Order: sequence, then C-alpha cells, then structure tokens
Amino acid sequence: MEPAVIEIEHLEKSFGDKRVLTDMNLQLKKGENLAVLGKSGTGKSVLIKCIVGLLEPDNGKIVMLGKSIPDLEEDGLNEVRKRIGFLFQGAALYDSLTVRENLEFPLRSSAPKSRDEIDAIVTDALHSVDLDDVIDKMPSELSGGMKKRIGLARSLILSPEIIFYDEPTTGLDPITSREISKLILDVQKKHNASSIIITHDVECARITSNRMMVIHEGVCIGEGTFDELAKSDNENIRAFLG
Repeated sequence: MEPAVIEIEHLEKSFGDKRVLTDMNLQLKKGENLAVLGKSGTGKSVLIKCIVGLLEPDNGKIVMLGKSIPDLEEDGLNEVRKRIGFLFQGAALYDSLTVRENLEFPLRSSAPKSRDEIDAIVTDALHSVDLDDVIDKMPSELSGGMKKRIGLARSLILSPEIIFYDEPTTGLDPITSREISKLILDVQKKHNASSIIITHDVECARITSNRMMVIHEGVCIGEGTFDELAKSDNENIRAFLG
C-alpha cells in the first residue's frame, strides 16, 4: 500500500471563541486526488493553511512528506514548501509580467539553470496545459480559463509532489470548468502528483477525485467515492451533492 504523503489526526483550530475545525482527520496517499467539499466558511481554506504551516493548529498532528509541520522552523517549512504546488482561486499571476516571465518566476528560487534549460521547462509546462501559443502574451490578454491554465502550468514548474487546488473552477463557465477538471486529471496521470482539491463545485470533485471528504461546520461528515457519498443517509451530504 502506498504511504500517506499527508497525515492529519485530531486537528483543531479556533479563532477566539469561533471553532473552525473540530477533530479533523485526513490521509492523502501518493498519487491520489482528494476533493474536500463544503460550503464557504466551513474551514476548507483554514485546513490548507494549517497543512502548509501558514496557520498554527490549536491541537493535532500534521505530517507532510514525512515532516511534522507544526514542529518545523521557517527554513524547514520552506524546504517542504519547495516540494508542493498551489493553484490559487484567482490564478495569482503577476499582471506586469508576460506568461513566459510568470512561468520563469518560480525557477529563480531553485538551482541555477541555463537559458536553454529554462526555455525547455517553460515550453513543457505550457504544452502540458495546451497553451503553447500564449508564451509572450500578458495576463490581461487572456480569458479567465486561460489564466487558470497558466496558473496551473506555473504550479507544475518545479515538479511538485503535492498540489493544492483552491476552488479551481470558481468563476468559470461550465465548459471551461470541465476542461480545468480534466486538466487536473491529466496532471495526476502525467506527474503522479498527489492533490487536495478544495471546492464547492460537486461536478469538479466528481471528475477529479479518487475520494471525497465533505466538511460541514468544521467537522468531516462523510468520506468516500462520489457514488458512496451519494448513497449517504446524512441530510447535509445529500443536500450538498444535490
């Protein structure tokens, strides 16, 4: 059995007297796509921030790539973060840089490379999201779906072992959403990356995930494949899956 690349046990997080995560348990296996579903404000983003060390949990264990995240100093955290990729909600491209420069940006913090090596990595990343011809365009010239693809290409530049997708289809039309969802599957197959997909888009979760977790008011209320969850007796799960 593949080892877990992320292991979370009894994670709790509050802000003042507002409990956001309650006794959260999660395992992500190598090469697996896990969708974390829930309405806005249910703690999905807080969960991700705890996993990557941007927030300190109140209680619980978080182990990622063999390291206990709450116990790491900043240097250790940065080493782990080099092995993970992010696709943020708004694609988070630098508006003043061309697509090429946006994709080259993460390479500045890695081992020095020749111009030819950099060009090859950038071309390959663009090819993997089917956008070879926009390399010299500015982000303002791209559609929302294209920006999302470029954001995904940039997150692949350093060949991450784990990718976090934060609401990857928000704000996109249904056809583009489906294209992005299929792209997430392609990335999984090509790179054998493990991914956590934070979403409230049930169709995206159904297409992309091997397994799903549903969070309601900071508690995991169900876990399994889409088909398993669709048969759940839990009213909140059934309401969420429609």
